[in-house]
Amino acid sequence: MRTDIHPEVFATKVKCACGNTFETQSTREEISIDICSLCHPFFTGKQRLVDTAGRIEKFKKKHGLN
Repeated sequence: MRTDIHPEVFATKVKCACGNTFETQSTREEISIDICSLCHPFFTGKQRLVDTAGRIEKFKKKHGLN
């Protein structure tokens, strides 16, 4: 087998926009995410729209869905 072909794996710290942090393994040392299992509507049962760029309003305006 060839040597030195695999990337280096780090103990990665993942930070969510809701403030939750957890550790996993990845080729990156730090990862920032928008939604995790603590704030995702499927797991919480609460509807929360995450629309930072106004995409929903733009879609509704484009298709006349007000």
